Order: sequence, then C-alpha cells, then structure tokens
Amino acid sequence: MELTPRADFLPRAARRFVDQDRALEIGYGATNSQPSTVRAMLELLAARPGDRVLDVGSGSGWTTAILARLVGPEGSVLGVELEEPLVRRSAAALAGMPNARVRVAVPGALGSPEDGPFDRILVSAATNTVPQDLLDQLAPEGAMVLPLAGRLVRITHEGRETAPGHYQFVPLR
Repeated sequence: MELTPRADFLPRAARRFVDQDRALEIGYGATNSQPSTVRAMLELLAARPGDRVLDVGSGSGWTTAILARLVGPEGSVLGVELEEPLVRRSAAALAGMPNARVRVAVPGALGSPEDGPFDRILVSAATNTVPQDLLDQLAPEGAMVLPLAGRLVRITHEGRETAPGHYQFVPLR
C-alpha cells in the first residue's frame, strides 16, 4: 500500500483527507475505502504472484493498483466498475501498470464471466447474499472476499472464513 499512494487515485477535492483512515467520496455514489479496511480485505484475499484477480466495484482504481503490485508482472488484475467516469479516471491513474486494467461493468451482470476463471475475486460493495454469478467465475482453488451482511468474508468452494469487525460499504448493484 505504501508503494501505491492513495492520493493518486482520488479526485482533487478528496485529496486533503488522504491521511485520514476513513472512506472518501469519489463521486457517482462511490467511495474510496478507508485504508484499514482495504488492508483487512487484501490480507484476507491473500493474492499471490501470478494470480488472475477480478476487482468488482473498482471505483477509484486504488485497490486495482495495489492488487497489481501484489500479483506482480506474471499476474493480472481486471477492475470492473459501473460508472464510466470512474473507469476513465482510474484508467488514467493506472497508466504504466501493464498488468492492471479497468472497464465498465455490464449493467445487470456481475463480474466478467467471459474473462474468468479468476484465482481471486475482491468485491468492494455490500451484499446480504453470496452472488452465485461471482462464485461461478472463481477458479477451483480460488478465493473471493466480500462484505457480506456487514462482515468481511473469505469464500472458497470449500467454505467460508469471517474476519473480525463490522464494515460498511456501498451496496452491490
């Protein structure tokens, strides 16, 4: 995270709050998650060098960039985001990271089924049920981390693990 300055992924108006451990508004009803939450999600996700990662609700692109560093040049990260202006802004911030890309999510479709399967899936939007569409995009030995009913949960095809604490996110659409 230290190698990926949060300020580089924030709109100018939000940059004055960059050092605060809180979610920051980035426009279009989206937020840039607080650093302690991002850290908890990434630790639970446990992305490894060479992994193929899907970042659902990529927003500012900050987590996409951090994930790209974690998976290294042999890995890849695809961020999907519903809001086209956020995709344009995050794509510009990700310039120079050849293993990271973002695109506009298809309304009504979760993730990117045509690009799967993925070794890791990170979902940065809250839901009360596990989205089967995303589970179907997970590789056999893969893992998905998402905020489920206010808790961070790591899901594999074999089961679940819940992180301590409660979390608030924008809703999964």
